[in-house]
Amino acid sequence: MPGNPQISELIRQACTARGWGPAKLARELGIVEGRGPEGLDRQSVRRWMAGKRKPTYWLPYLVQVLDLDADPVHAVQTAGTADPDADTVASVIELGRSDVLRRNFLAATSAYALGALNLPDPESITRRTNRPGAPRVGAGEVAAIRQMTKGLGDAAAELGGGHARHLAVRYLIEDVGPWLEGTYTEKVGRALFAETSQLVHLAGWMAQDEGNEGMAQRYYAHAYRLAAEAGDPELAATALRGLAVQAIELGPKFHAVALRLSERCVEEAKTLDDPRVVSYYQTTLADAAALDGDRRLATRALAASQTAIEKMPDASPGETWASHFSIGRWAHHSGMILARLGDLNGATEHLHQALEIHGLDRRRSRAIVLADLGQVQLRQGDLDAALSTWTAFLDCADGIRSVKIAGAVSDMHVRLDRYGHVPEAEELRQRAEPLLPTPDA
Repeated sequence: MPGNPQISELIRQACTARGWGPAKLARELGIVEGRGPEGLDRQSVRRWMAGKRKPTYWLPYLVQVLDLDADPVHAVQTAGTADPDADTVASVIELGRSDVLRRNFLAATSAYALGALNLPDPESITRRTNRPGAPRVGAGEVAAIRQMTKGLGDAAAELGGGHARHLAVRYLIEDVGPWLEGTYTEKVGRALFAETSQLVHLAGWMAQDEGNEGMAQRYYAHAYRLAAEAGDPELAATALRGLAVQAIELGPKFHAVALRLSERCVEEAKTLDDPRVVSYYQTTLADAAALDGDRRLATRALAASQTAIEKMPDASPGETWASHFSIGRWAHHSGMILARLGDLNGATEHLHQALEIHGLDRRRSRAIVLADLGQVQLRQGDLDAALSTWTAFLDCADGIRSVKIAGAVSDMHVRLDRYGHVPEAEELRQRAEPLLPTPDA
């Protein structure tokens, strides 16, 4: 693994200032980390100081023991998470630790998004099977992760990703982390990595809904690696979809990235036959293609998504992220794709279908659809309908912590500015003002 002269120089300078050698630093790090004074060998520290190795796992403890400056260390942390040669378990736990310690708002980059497509580590699970001395992990721990992910996901879907994200990250590093570092059979290991992938994906979704795009991007990339190493194509494709949807939302500079990730998402899932899952990924491809101006590909993918979802219109949600994709959610996504393609009448019909025929079981989801419908109605020139829809949107959005909701409020507020002469529009703008994002948000 390539060294990092920046962090090695920081370590050397801090040790020189304290009069410490490698043995002293190793002792202090072992004590702080919890392994005891003999828990870290001085040769590892020598390699860090020489720039021959990168202390990925130990970075938070080096910050604490040496009181290192946060900015250059954080740069090492965020760069290190993209390293395809890094051990997946160590890398994802380090990502969680850096999230808890820093809570920085990172920039998302196209290079990092495409870097997620690097081949995962095929040995990550087998290296941990039947290791002597490590805690034994079984089906009970796997089931616990599944249950906790569901509970946290339900809360986030209802109230927004800004609620309880710290709980998801703490659970990852404090409970799941030791299990990942435990010993288990290959079968249990694959299930463990798969469930952890869903938890990490949830952490990414929550970070994105909170507005931390860079951190979300890193969680999605790790969710992909965990799923791929578990041999689960559905979860791997879902993680790629997370990256693709994020790229779609990041604007014009990410159009090509969004399309490529969407294509890879569909490719990853080519062996799957669950119609909901197929529709989920084809809808994302249609969205990315429409954004990129490829009307033919967008239309073809949207038709494929409709054919798939109509095979199971009344299916109960499954346990995975993709199997929660319902025909109501499809109607919402397809409506916005049609709006992007210029078919406003078709978009309105689909959005009404999402709201009135299928309903939506999550308050956050319903609020977003109402916001989108109001925007489409205004584009059609129907101000009265838009005002009515946006009134329902504000009713539904109250108390939800989500940058997507805040962005929709801001969008509505700006669009209604030209209608200041209409009392109902001005009243709605005033009502929206407390919900507007703050200038530094």
